[in-house]
Amino acid sequence: MTERGSEGVGESFETYAEEARIQVNAALDRFSTYDNDCPETLRAAIRHSLLAPGKRLRPLLVLMAAEACGGDRERSRFAAMPAACAVEMVHTYSLIHDDLPAMDNDDLRRGLPTCHAAFGETVAILAGDALLAQAFEVLAEGTRPATVAAACCVELGRAAGASALVGGQADDLAAERAGGGREDLERIHRRKTGALFLASLRMGGMVGGASAAQLNDLTEYGRRLGLAFQIVDDLLDAGGDVAAVGKRVGKDSDRGKLTFPRLWGLEASRERAATLIRDAVSAVSPWGETARHLVGLARFVLERNR
Repeated sequence: MTERGSEGVGESFETYAEEARIQVNAALDRFSTYDNDCPETLRAAIRHSLLAPGKRLRPLLVLMAAEACGGDRERSRFAAMPAACAVEMVHTYSLIHDDLPAMDNDDLRRGLPTCHAAFGETVAILAGDALLAQAFEVLAEGTRPATVAAACCVELGRAAGASALVGGQADDLAAERAGGGREDLERIHRRKTGALFLASLRMGGMVGGASAAQLNDLTEYGRRLGLAFQIVDDLLDAGGDVAAVGKRVGKDSDRGKLTFPRLWGLEASRERAATLIRDAVSAVSPWGETARHLVGLARFVLERNR
């Protein structure tokens, strides 16, 4: 067995992330081939959204947490890949549904037409439904031992449910009419965005055999990272470039959404994101070299331009 933390010493986060993305994309490609009972249009719609160019941050978090807790990169990554793909399937389902005319009504995602823009609303809804169901199939079938698979299914189900991702989206839409303050905004995004970040880390830790103390550190890291990611996302919507971001910008302001720049201002939002990232890094700093890519991802989130 490889010594804990000995693999990839000196490797940059960018190099690590690119290699991991290639492996995640290859696995997602395999999972989305389907048999002849899957209608061709549905298959095309799923693959259009699932395989679109993306940062794959949530799968990266799963893999990084598993490797940091498990010690051996090759073995940990193989064991954690079903969880990494499952969380990306849930994330993609949520994007397909969030983009629908009845919700955020977006026509561009990851630099491509949104699923409903390319395939129609009916097929897009069904593509999202299929991905949500498949996520739990992949997670339960591919994760070992069965007790860890069950715990991961609970973690992902909770993060995707009525009190987390779906509830956050419901409150986000309601706030367009009712408004709200800073606490309301943070509560929305702790669930809508942060819940999947947190589930990704905790599932990766579970697959990697994390101790209770390690799971606690990953939880603290994830809570701060998820909120920082959303603040930066709001900043990009306020002043980003469509070609770089891969989706329409300025739309949140046009719809009257609660955003961090709107309630905090641009500079205070940047400062809040920077503080959250410092706190996230501090949560895993005691891990030393094994947490280097978690630290790198946190810094990437703060500095990203897309």
